[in-house]
Amino acid sequence: MPREFGVVSYGVQLPDEFLIAVQGAVQNTGAQIIELENSGSSRFQASTVFVSFDGDAADLRTAVQPHLTGDLSCAVVPPPLVDEGRKLLIMDVDSTLIRQEVIELLAAHAGREAEVAAVTDAAMRGEIDFTQSLRSRVAVLKGLPVSVLAEVGSVIEFSDGAEELVRHYLAAGHAVAAVSGGFTQLLDPLAAQLSLTFAEANVLGVSDDGHLTGEVVGPVVDRAAKERALRRWAAEAGVPMERTIAVGDGANDLDMLGAAGLGVAFNAKPAVRAAADASIDLPYLDVVRHFSRY
Repeated sequence: MPREFGVVSYGVQLPDEFLIAVQGAVQNTGAQIIELENSGSSRFQASTVFVSFDGDAADLRTAVQPHLTGDLSCAVVPPPLVDEGRKLLIMDVDSTLIRQEVIELLAAHAGREAEVAAVTDAAMRGEIDFTQSLRSRVAVLKGLPVSVLAEVGSVIEFSDGAEELVRHYLAAGHAVAAVSGGFTQLLDPLAAQLSLTFAEANVLGVSDDGHLTGEVVGPVVDRAAKERALRRWAAEAGVPMERTIAVGDGANDLDMLGAAGLGVAFNAKPAVRAAADASIDLPYLDVVRHFSRY
C-alpha cells in the first residue's frame, strides 16, 4: 500500500536543474508526486516533494544519490515523520547544538588545548575508545578552579539556526532533547535557556576546595548511553521510535543515529555521514526543521 514520503532538497541555492533532476529520479522509482513545498530562510533554501510510494525510504535515497553534491543535498523523510503526531528531536551538543567542543575550551585554561583537540578528533572519527579518551582528556583539567566553568560557559555559541530549530519544534508541541559526551555543568544552563524537554551529560568532579578533580563522576555518556537516552526519553514523551530524529557529528553519536526514525549527520566525520540517513553539510542546524511535516 502506498505511503507518503517527503524528499527534501536543501542548499544555499537550489538550481532549477538540480530540483528537476531530483524530481525525475523520484518519479522514475514509480513514486507519484502529490505536493510541492518551497521554503527555507535568508541563509538557505529548501524544497520538499511529497510523494506517494509503495517502496521504502532506501529506494528513494538510492534514486537521488547520484544527483547529490557537497553543496546540494537531499533527505528522504519516512512516513511517520511526514504524518501528524508528536515527534522527538534529540541532538548531540558539541559541534552540533553548539559550535565549539567544550573540553577544548576547558583545556585551553590548562595550556593543553592542542593536545586535547587531537584526541577529540581521533575519538570523533572512531579511531580510539571514547570513554578512555574522555577520561584522559578530563585528567588534564585537574586543579583548575571551578570558576573556569562559568568562564567557558560565557563564550559558548549556539550553532547557526539552533535556537530557531528548538523554538519551532517546541512550538509545534514536540519534545526536544540534548545528550552530550560533554559536561552537565555546561549543558544545564544551555538546556534551561532553550527550555529543552530533556538533557543529559557527564558530571565533572569538583573537590571540596573548589577545583576540578580531573575525573568524571559516575558512568560516562558514551554512544550506548546516548541511544539509551533516546529510547528512554521517547518512551517518557509518548513518542514511537519511528517518530524520532537524531542529529550528531561524531562516532559517539552513531548508535542513536541508527536507532532513530531519521538519523542526521551534521557537518560530520566521514564514517558518520556514511552511516546516517541524511547529511547536512551546511552550517545551519535549522535545516532539520524541514525533516518533519508537522
